[in-house]
Amino acid sequence: MENKTVLVTGIGGNVGQGILRNIIKTKFPIRLVGCNIADFSAGNHLCDAFYKVPYAMAENYIDTINNIVEKENIDLIIPSTDYEVYYLALHKEKLKANAVVSDVNTSKKYLDKYLSYIHHKENDLPFAKAYLPKDYTDGIFKDYIVKPREGRGSRGLHINPKDISAFDESYIVQQLIQGKEITTAFYVNKDNELHGFINLERTLENGATNECFVNRSFDKELEIILKKLISKNDFVGSANLQSIVNENGEIIPFEINCRISGTNSIRSNFGFEDVKYTLEEHLYNISPSKINIVEGTAIRILMDVIYPSQINVDNLKDNSSPHYIF
Repeated sequence: MENKTVLVTGIGGNVGQGILRNIIKTKFPIRLVGCNIADFSAGNHLCDAFYKVPYAMAENYIDTINNIVEKENIDLIIPSTDYEVYYLALHKEKLKANAVVSDVNTSKKYLDKYLSYIHHKENDLPFAKAYLPKDYTDGIFKDYIVKPREGRGSRGLHINPKDISAFDESYIVQQLIQGKEITTAFYVNKDNELHGFINLERTLENGATNECFVNRSFDKELEIILKKLISKNDFVGSANLQSIVNENGEIIPFEINCRISGTNSIRSNFGFEDVKYTLEEHLYNISPSKINIVEGTAIRILMDVIYPSQINVDNLKDNSSPHYIF
């Protein structure tokens, strides 16, 4: 394989760090460039070069990315946040390197949970019912949750708030569904076909997966949902479907992310290597590897990156500074 250079965005978060570790795991001859909105983060030590960038919605975001592309001879951009997926898709014609992003219309629908619900309703796809606060009437749901339409993780959630009129149209009201939470990573190849998927049953801590295990009990039902979902959208590469399986065994999706999701570092060890498939198809133009799901359990732990004798974080931009993991 040829030597290539890949830019991974959002390396301060668990998604970006997982992508970096998975790229390293492939042992492909890839030079890693990372970027983030903060100068110093936990992902710096995994990169060969690092750049600070503005938020994706900033006017100079695309110009900043293009400057990095030119300076580092970037061959491929892999975004790790929903907003970056959308804005890179929106300005794809201006980009000076290929970015692995779904179609801009698909990205927009799934950036906004209310648009997601409307889209699914119109296309007879399952999704948790949602109302704008102004349209919600007391008693529609026994228990409900108010959440930001464009929220990430578990930020800004309100369970059974007394006064829904206090929330504006940047929020939605959804039924609070009890049951098993299933996160389904799936990969759509260049032929717009489902290459494969993996289901993990998980528990969350601060909005991110804390522990999980491979759950194959709902494979058949979710494969049907995924194939119909793909037929009604324009996904590119990896995406993620989040669902609740209620006490009646009904699968109710409540969120979709048009990007590689946070369990990528876990699921690659259970036979679903979507970062590798992304590189194979979009960097090397070869068919993605065969998927072989194996069962297993994972739990996340906290570790530290130690930089001996360094007290100036301005010097800690990449993997050139001596460090170790403890």
